[in-house]
Amino acid sequence: MSAIKMKRVLTTPALIAFGLAYMVPLGIFTTYGQVTVISNGHLPVAYIITLAMIFFTALSYCRMANKLPLAGSAYSYVLHSFGGKMGFLIGWAQILDYLFLPILNYIVLGLYLHEAFPMIPAYVFVLASLISVSLLNYIGIRLINSVNFVLIIIQLIFIVLFIALAFTGVSHTTEALLTPLQFDSSELSGLFSGAAVLCLAFLGFDAIATLAEESNNAKKTLPRAILWTVAIAGVIFLLVSYSAHLAYPAWQDFVGKEDTASLDVVYRIGELSHLSGQFMYNFFLAAYLTGVFASAMTAQTSVSRIFYAMGREGVLPRRIFYKIHVRFRTPHLSILFVATFSLLSLFLPLDLVVSMISFGALVAFTFVNLCVIKSYLTSENCLSITVVFKYGILPGIGVLLSLWLWTSLEKMAMIIGLIWLVLGIIYLLVLTRMFTRPIPSLSADEVKALIT
Repeated sequence: MSAIKMKRVLTTPALIAFGLAYMVPLGIFTTYGQVTVISNGHLPVAYIITLAMIFFTALSYCRMANKLPLAGSAYSYVLHSFGGKMGFLIGWAQILDYLFLPILNYIVLGLYLHEAFPMIPAYVFVLASLISVSLLNYIGIRLINSVNFVLIIIQLIFIVLFIALAFTGVSHTTEALLTPLQFDSSELSGLFSGAAVLCLAFLGFDAIATLAEESNNAKKTLPRAILWTVAIAGVIFLLVSYSAHLAYPAWQDFVGKEDTASLDVVYRIGELSHLSGQFMYNFFLAAYLTGVFASAMTAQTSVSRIFYAMGREGVLPRRIFYKIHVRFRTPHLSILFVATFSLLSLFLPLDLVVSMISFGALVAFTFVNLCVIKSYLTSENCLSITVVFKYGILPGIGVLLSLWLWTSLEKMAMIIGLIWLVLGIIYLLVLTRMFTRPIPSLSADEVKALIT
């Protein structure tokens, strides 16, 4: 075991800021047109369904963060609940989600900034973003925390202005206010399909769990931060989607141009107010890109902690991944590895990267819920109705909902995800020499020393 440990400097507000930065409060506009059309103009209702669905999995993350406050999130939970082999495979699948999210953000930054400044090639913005994000991660979590607060505030200012202008520029009749929330039974299918798409907008609560070993009093701060992050993000997404529909109720206009629907809404709100549509567009672009930058920063932080946890266990090379910088107390070699891998953002198309992300997230969701059932129910001496409800029924619902979401995955995402898992199995066979050796892991005393 290394004598150098990461700094425990993160409080509950800092963790909430990290989770929100990961989610990107303005990320609602990325899927605004798509889900508005799928839900027949009832995006706020789709978000309400999503919140109800995601609550069960978030609650399971709280249970496991309290029981095993270790860096690694789902990887660590499954490792200590189901054993090394299963833990490795879940961690391997989880990497697919975390490793490609920074790449997605770099590609988006390059595309949008190139549109704003066409004389500068997109790859220049990609490289500048990658270097600055990696530098901030290398220096330390405290600096990232400060930057997160600033970038979130910029987004929140835009959100407050957006909501205020939407409400002041529209009719306040009862019919107009209730239309976004009214639906009939024939629209339920579209609402649930839209909710499935929106679930992946809440991945920030999973990212919070990777910072267990940099949190003060992690057993308390992590669960609080997870629930508060889901609640705050849910309220923001709900209010923005509701306000957008009030300002632009003719959602049928978005059919065929779902990707640019958010720009139409932003322009409309500018026209309804005393501000120009161009001003709102520029403000939106600035706020959105700061959010994407924050998401890239927090995504790299999270995946480097997962690599660190896997390196500590010995399933990845310790000489690279289980190293803490003496001065900055960060897993610096893991950060540099992620930065090097992220150079793929110079070559990969956006749609391919997007298809890679959702697979790992749903694998993690499913198994964290199963970890609660395995860890708590088997350790309880008395299986009372309360115990069964808290540690059996609630996570069981989370498992079923996560499995249901698998049905919404695109074919390409399933193919790439399964190929990635096959590669993980091959690596596991090499690591254990065809299962003739046990998979490397920490001893019970070493785990106890980390969580106390």
